[in-house]
Amino acid sequence: MRRFIILGISILLLLAQITVVAAAPSAVSTRIKDIAKVQGVRANQLVGYGLVVGLAGTGDSNKSTFTMQSIANMLKSFGVVVSAAALKSKNAAAVMVTAQLPPFVKPGDTIDITVSSIGDAKSLQGGTLLQTPLKAGNGSVYAVGQGSVSTGGFSAKSGGSSQQTNFLTAGNIPNGAMVERDVAMNFADNGNSITLALSQPDFTTASRISAAVDGRFGSISKARDPGTVVVAIPAGYANDIVGFISAIEELPVTPDNAAKVVINERTGTIVMGSSVTIDEVAVAQGGLSIRISSAAEVSQPGPFSAGKTVVLDKSSVEVTEQQANLILLPASASVGDVVNALNAVGATPRDIMAILQAMKAAGALHAELQII
Repeated sequence: MRRFIILGISILLLLAQITVVAAAPSAVSTRIKDIAKVQGVRANQLVGYGLVVGLAGTGDSNKSTFTMQSIANMLKSFGVVVSAAALKSKNAAAVMVTAQLPPFVKPGDTIDITVSSIGDAKSLQGGTLLQTPLKAGNGSVYAVGQGSVSTGGFSAKSGGSSQQTNFLTAGNIPNGAMVERDVAMNFADNGNSITLALSQPDFTTASRISAAVDGRFGSISKARDPGTVVVAIPAGYANDIVGFISAIEELPVTPDNAAKVVINERTGTIVMGSSVTIDEVAVAQGGLSIRISSAAEVSQPGPFSAGKTVVLDKSSVEVTEQQANLILLPASASVGDVVNALNAVGATPRDIMAILQAMKAAGALHAELQII
């Protein structure tokens, strides 16, 4: 009876182990819409030149002659003729207005705009942008901007001290431009196919996207290169291209990325991908600290002597070298093993940067090392 109980417990433990192995997490998958976009669907940049008025003496000075000329031209359009040389207003500033025209916006929709000074104005706070046409690269006007400028900051001065938050020569106008005309988007090639453009071109990812589309709709796609996948529109979706694209965007795909280590020397930030591996390597990490101190000493002459009191500088140098910490990392160690090993010896971000660069130079780090 006891043997049967032991045998039953062993079988249950084996089944539990098999269940755990089967339930191990797989690679993370994401939607196609998060790693690729339909070619032909994009935003357009707009730019315009305008005037901001209503400034409390913080606008452009007379040295900005283009501002005075712009004010004179603006007044002339309202029937007021005045010479630009006679203007001495500091309540106006010349600005450049920029915006992004999103795809599929229609006339009457509003978009955000950014206003930036191009003269010697001190602040745009409290100003109002006059009606400004916004043009695209082809020279056509697609939107018109106007409204109160929000700088999101302030400046205060008192005596010889001052305090400023954010930049006051640039600001935003939420929903400050009205779209006057739309941009035609041709995302279906002659109505026969669409092209998916990958955000991060990769041969493996493009092949997996093509396989996912074919698994859902049949053999209708082809990975043309690492950055594009051409998908033929099935006959059943000829009149519902939007629904077809929506169905493709929801398909799950596991993207693949090259092993990369990104180092930001300015902030001391290190980011390593999960596919980073190394060969067996030994790393010695230690520190050398040098401390130089100086102290003033007074040398007094003997009593009733003709000598003088002299102040001498006495310097001392102390050199301390820490014992090197030797780390042995086995081959094919994961990025977690590398980080844990380096953290265990108290390596600083600067030390880790130097170690990773040395490992790359030695050929032990199998990843692209990018320093920004």
